Amino acid sequence: MKKEGQVRIPSGCAIAAVISRDGNRMSGERIYHAMKPMHDRSNGLGGGFAGYGIYPEYKDFYALHMFFDCRETRKECEAFLKERFEIVKSERIPTRTIPAITDEPIIWRYFVAPLKSLLVSMQIDEKEFVARTVMKVNAELDGAYVFSSGKNMGTFKAVGFPEDVGVFYKLEEYEGYSWTAHGRYPTNTPGWWGGAHPFTLLDWSVVHNGEISSYDANRRFIEMFGYKCSLQTDTEVITYIMDYLLRIQGLSLGEAASVVAAPFWSTIAAKTDLEDKEKHIFLRTVFPSLLVTGPFSIVLGFDGGLMALNDRLKLRSMVVGEKDDRVFIASEEASIRVMEPDAEHIWAPAGGEPVIVKVKDGAF
Repeated sequence: MKKEGQVRIPSGCAIAAVISRDGNRMSGERIYHAMKPMHDRSNGLGGGFAGYGIYPEYKDFYALHMFFDCRETRKECEAFLKERFEIVKSERIPTRTIPAITDEPIIWRYFVAPLKSLLVSMQIDEKEFVARTVMKVNAELDGAYVFSSGKNMGTFKAVGFPEDVGVFYKLEEYEGYSWTAHGRYPTNTPGWWGGAHPFTLLDWSVVHNGEISSYDANRRFIEMFGYKCSLQTDTEVITYIMDYLLRIQGLSLGEAASVVAAPFWSTIAAKTDLEDKEKHIFLRTVFPSLLVTGPFSIVLGFDGGLMALNDRLKLRSMVVGEKDDRVFIASEEASIRVMEPDAEHIWAPAGGEPVIVKVKDGAF
């Protein structure tokens, strides 16, 4: 029998990310190779990536990445989409056949623009229109799932180890200014294609290492505002929380982080800056049901940037490094060294303190 210290306990999933502050585009091959040293953090039940800046030729259109169970479902969904969008391109997402990835669904993408007549009649903006469409498809159209819906970005995920998922989707053929990655080790939810990370809505994407013990409270609150948690994984709710706080409520990234990983009341009481103190009292009082409890480290991807965040007690590992215009984030330093052997200023962010990195204005 192996003794304590002889068995590696990886503390769950693996996350990694890279961004160029100058907006320089990088091959997706870099990010899937970065997952190899963290192989033992996954168990083959989910891997995925999100890339930003990967569709410059269609940057003004929403890229809907979708899973379908069968051709009939795809045709039914496509008819539904044609009633709501102008479809400028429709195609199967390119993949390669490899032994490690099996039982794949039909994997499709549409580049679309909402019909302006519907936006006028519904009196909503295009982002709200797309978000509502995603919720309707995922909750009501059996066998069809929208797993990515942003502009000039896309998510690629599957059941498998992340380094195999990257090869499967030919990520070396894509270039983006920012990439995130996830290797899944599910403990209490099923391993299936739609349940792999990242979880996305519009241009938000979330990869998560940990477990959300507040999931039911978070879900009940967020579903009052039209969101539907239908993908059988707790991380999905974090994506919708971020969309609600940032897009609907108009909070800053730092304020949203202070809701999700709220400071202790004792920490707030000890603040000497009265304005800062009142702000945190307001956030904790108004959004108590959006406090995410349990161990977590997450990376939020968005148009033009990344935000890394640990739970307040820092119960999951996460390190950050830099080199020139690039910032690297990962569960382990070994992953950063694969992306950049000469990475500098390696540090572990404090619990609850967001690391926010944005591309320079006009760089991309």
